[in-house]
Amino acid sequence: MRPSYIVLALVVAAAAIVAALGPMRGRSIEAGIEDLRGAFKSTLARLGGGAARSTGSPPAMQPPELTVSRPASRNVIEWDEYTGRFDAVEAVDVRARVSGYLTEVKFTDGEDVKAGDLLFTIDPRPFERALDQAKAQLNQAKVSVSNAKLDVERGRPLLKSEHISKKAFDDRENLLRDAEALVKIAEARVKAAELELSFCRITAPISGRISRTLVTPGNFVSGGGTDRASTILTTIVKQDPIYIYFDVSENNALKYQRISQSSGKGASGIIGAAVGIGLPDESGFPHDAKLDFLENRLDQDTGTLRARAILPNHDRFFSPGMFARVRLQGSPEYTALLLPDEAIGTDQANRFVYVVGDDNIPVRRTVELGPIDGGLRVIRKGLDPGDWVILRGQQRVKEGHKIVPRRAPLTVSDAASDAGAQTKP
Repeated sequence: MRPSYIVLALVVAAAAIVAALGPMRGRSIEAGIEDLRGAFKSTLARLGGGAARSTGSPPAMQPPELTVSRPASRNVIEWDEYTGRFDAVEAVDVRARVSGYLTEVKFTDGEDVKAGDLLFTIDPRPFERALDQAKAQLNQAKVSVSNAKLDVERGRPLLKSEHISKKAFDDRENLLRDAEALVKIAEARVKAAELELSFCRITAPISGRISRTLVTPGNFVSGGGTDRASTILTTIVKQDPIYIYFDVSENNALKYQRISQSSGKGASGIIGAAVGIGLPDESGFPHDAKLDFLENRLDQDTGTLRARAILPNHDRFFSPGMFARVRLQGSPEYTALLLPDEAIGTDQANRFVYVVGDDNIPVRRTVELGPIDGGLRVIRKGLDPGDWVILRGQQRVKEGHKIVPRRAPLTVSDAASDAGAQTKP
């Protein structure tokens, strides 16, 4: 009841009380109270009837008008995304093979070098002296061989004439053999000395981009074949082409093999498959690579299979150690039904849409979702191409109540287009 009606009711009730008190002289109190009750009830009845006539009955609820569209249909390919890390095709730690004092650095930090280019020089004088000594020992051994040969030749006629014994002649031959063996030892020492002298000139083992100088001239460097014994002087990496490694789950690895077998290539036919690469600050996958390696067994700790792709790096944009997004084809091409995400509802357990039939009554239908393609969500199960689906305003839908469908072609909003551009094949 409105405030004006309340005030009017109080005024009328007061007037009725005053009018009823007039004839109460000479009557009992009970009779007066009954008269007041009757007057008050009649006043409220008149006021209630007047309010009902002035307000009228509430209008009936109109069914909501909602936009409905049929799902889009087009050929799509599902893609699996991973996180990968770039690595060099070839990488070398340049170490000293002989110990000595570093005398020269023949490159500029960060420049490109070719295999065979001179990088460092170690003081060669101790190794030159060792080579001279080895050559002198070789000459000495050759002189011994020459003398031993002469003794053998002189002994042959003496042995025939029996002027020397057979044992004496055998001793001369044994001395010759010993001298010849010493020559071979001396020759090996000469080669070793020459090799160590050549190690004083440290050259690039591969072509690539060189790092900075880790040891400056004047320092003593240790040579050797072990990591602890030898000194790292710098590093070289080959940057073009470049590898990217990523880990594939066991289920996806089986899926790729099934796809390869179904295409007639066999289980190993996935090698050579196209791979998309995208950097963290890029949209989509603008760089193309090829899968060239799969590990021969799963990692038991992670249950994943290590995969590798190779791609050109002519402009040296990618560097070993960088992270990137990797995309690999996860399904054959097929025809799919698609809807915008705003048309899909959730009840924490299932995903659903509202389908409108000829009677204009929405029916809830559970669907199975796939990835986003071109800004629209792939609907794998639960929907037919001819279904009319409510696109927005699902909160206004009441089970079993009609709506007014406004049929319109399916369009992708700007926000959906931006999101879909990142996963567009």
